[in-house]
Amino acid sequence: MIKVGLFGIGLDTYWPQFEGLLERLEGYQQQIATKMESFGAKVVNVGLVDSPVVAREKAEVLKTEDVDILFLYISTYALSSTVLPVVQKVKCPVVILNIQPVAAIDYESFNALGDRGKMTGEWLAHCQACSVPEFANVFNRAGIDYEFVTGYLGEQVVWDDIQDWIDATKVASIMQNNRLGVLGHYYAGMLDVYSDLTKQSSAFGTHIEIVEMCEVKKYRDAVTQVEIDDKLNEFKTTFEVIETCEEEELVRAAKTSIALDKLVANHDLGSLAYYYEGENANEYENIVTSVIAGNTLLTGKNVPVAGEYEVKNAQAMKIMDAFGVGGSFSEFYAMDFNDDIVMLGHDGPAHFAIAEGNVQLVPLPVYHGKPGKGLSIQMTVQHGPVTLLSVVEGKDDVFLLVAEGESVEGPVLHIGNTNSRYRFSIGARAFMNEWSKQGPSHHCAIGVGHIANKIEKLGNILNLRVVRVC
Repeated sequence: MIKVGLFGIGLDTYWPQFEGLLERLEGYQQQIATKMESFGAKVVNVGLVDSPVVAREKAEVLKTEDVDILFLYISTYALSSTVLPVVQKVKCPVVILNIQPVAAIDYESFNALGDRGKMTGEWLAHCQACSVPEFANVFNRAGIDYEFVTGYLGEQVVWDDIQDWIDATKVASIMQNNRLGVLGHYYAGMLDVYSDLTKQSSAFGTHIEIVEMCEVKKYRDAVTQVEIDDKLNEFKTTFEVIETCEEEELVRAAKTSIALDKLVANHDLGSLAYYYEGENANEYENIVTSVIAGNTLLTGKNVPVAGEYEVKNAQAMKIMDAFGVGGSFSEFYAMDFNDDIVMLGHDGPAHFAIAEGNVQLVPLPVYHGKPGKGLSIQMTVQHGPVTLLSVVEGKDDVFLLVAEGESVEGPVLHIGNTNSRYRFSIGARAFMNEWSKQGPSHHCAIGVGHIANKIEKLGNILNLRVVRVC
């Protein structure tokens, strides 16, 4: 569980001047802390910081707790000198909460108080915006990055924004602790797919584990009949196994799936990128032509697997999976200018948890562009809102490319691949042009729902550029 730091700010001069103000502001801060806990975070709430001395004390607590993100709640006007020491000490992403208790002051009741002292105290309970430009000024001059959440306590958009920040922080932590396996080698000639593993580790904190085909073969050679029977049952309960699937192919895929499970467990992998060819009819070719069913099972169980050794897309799939929205391995298939849609899909692993209808396990007489034949997955991504994500290695940096669209009904290609139709607000032509201009590989990860806002926050936390096409 991630740790969220929360500190409120105020001015100690106010407390003896305005009775009840401190307790009222602390109550608002507790509401925020309780809501954050409901989003699945451990909240380190150090209370109100109202002087430079208290600031240094609370900063030490937050630093010791090693919080993943820091929320600064402006409860009323406060001096920037009480804020800067905390943020400088803690050194983590900072979100400033400019959150009023209500949408607007009740002016009639306020002015009817009749006591200008009481009226001032009431105003100060709504005075959050006063400090916003001051803190921005100081943070800008100090070289401290920050973001704002602005609104009021009863506003859903405020809680959604805070939850997005917490969710993005969780995903950043998952990526930083992930172990990505790479098995085999690149598909020769796909220059866009080639990755700089050091850059990937640097950008996301991911550990990259190089794993060997001979280890997969070792596990595969040792499988038992009981294990095969169990795996075949898993195939039948997870997939619609087409009658034309030969028993020999099902057993071959089951053995490989068992071996892949053991590989993942042995190396504690959270994701995998793979590809292999080898000489015709060798044992490793036997393995690699029977991986699709097993890799699909892994992908749907939170260990996303990308084919063609696409490390960048394994990263994108892991991000989407960590957000809980799937992340199916995809590439551009065709455009339908009559319906203004783009078709995307892929042979190889799919994210069965986000399928529209049944996920079919079907025989393929040939893997196009690859050796051999075997079983494949045929499915469509759930109809409704979707988000596309690509991890891009550009000329100067690693960045995130994102677009929101819709998975829509209509005819698809029944070729034993994943296959879906997608519509975008800017139209198919503009989408293809704008997406491609950013220079991604030809693969992307597709998840259900619109989560571009979360991905933008993830980029902020990881200090990665985010380009949003639509």
